Amino acid sequence: MNVVDLLCQLVRRPTHHAARAEEAGDELALCHDVAPLLRAGGADEVVVEACPRASGHPGGYVFARWGTPRTLINAHVDTVPANRGWSHDPWTPEVKDGRVSGLGSADTKGAIAAAIVALDRVRPRDVGLLFSGDEERGTAAVRAFLASPHAAAVERVVVCEPTARQAGVAHRGVLAYTARVRGHGGHSSRADFQPAPIVTMARLAIALHDLGVARKDAGPDGMRGLCMNVAGIDGGVAFNVIPEEAALTFSIRPAPGFDRAAWEATLAATIAAIDPAIALTCEIEHAPFGGGDDRGLAALVRPHVEALVPLDFWTEAALYQAAGKAAIVVGPGDIGCAHAADESVAIADLEWAVALCADVYAEAGRG
Repeated sequence: MNVVDLLCQLVRRPTHHAARAEEAGDELALCHDVAPLLRAGGADEVVVEACPRASGHPGGYVFARWGTPRTLINAHVDTVPANRGWSHDPWTPEVKDGRVSGLGSADTKGAIAAAIVALDRVRPRDVGLLFSGDEERGTAAVRAFLASPHAAAVERVVVCEPTARQAGVAHRGVLAYTARVRGHGGHSSRADFQPAPIVTMARLAIALHDLGVARKDAGPDGMRGLCMNVAGIDGGVAFNVIPEEAALTFSIRPAPGFDRAAWEATLAATIAAIDPAIALTCEIEHAPFGGGDDRGLAALVRPHVEALVPLDFWTEAALYQAAGKAAIVVGPGDIGCAHAADESVAIADLEWAVALCADVYAEAGRG
């Protein structure tokens, strides 16, 4: 089986998220596509499980096992929507100049292709392969897998993301919030005498920015600062209408060891000083990843990687760690290409990933 040809097949199957479920790709279809390849690779069991993803569209995962899996390789089948600026159809792969270009080629269909092709080199033992959906907008598929009997024996997980031939041993979490405040609304001729929700949110935005600036040097080496992102203020409808309400969205990316209780106390005090009527909701809670016993994962991948590093982006390795399983993050491609127009992966990286997966299969079986 050729890794480039297989990746092209995977790219042609749209699996992107969309605001409207009917405009989204089909994760389950891709899972069914690869299930016969896993069976042909000698898997003792292959299951395709459905679970709804964040958009409400059907999603799920395909899981294959050889023996009793203690080591798992996981890559996600879903992609973000196609960004603007593509020079060709995102779902029509192009192979040129030593690269494969197409939506999901780096993030992370290249890893899926490599893991499957590696089955031609080494027959795994006590290994599982999990290709799961809903990574880009939620975590439904991995959470469903972790709650299933198939995850019970798994002790350590190689989480595939584009890491430029490095291995991620830690990364930040994500806390995303929405702050809301209500006024009375009405005609702008009464603006001097009415609450101004947009202005209240603007004051909060500046205060949050200042909190981020004050903490730019806080945190462990390689992950200093909060990555405070004030993302948007919504609420106005017209120049001559006093908004009835306004909302502010913002996020931070905490490093491992982050004191969330202390942070939220500071956040509450900051909000109260501006307007106690502001209501705050935490929309996304992704824990940081790092630390603890890696159960030999670093040694397992070390011959193939250039360095063990902290990563700037969140991955589902944090979910595995929270479930008591060791994890490491490594895969073909560069995160700088992910989510961008003309996303691509080097063919040399794909071949490197095939060799990495084959060695994981072989070494896990010896253990």
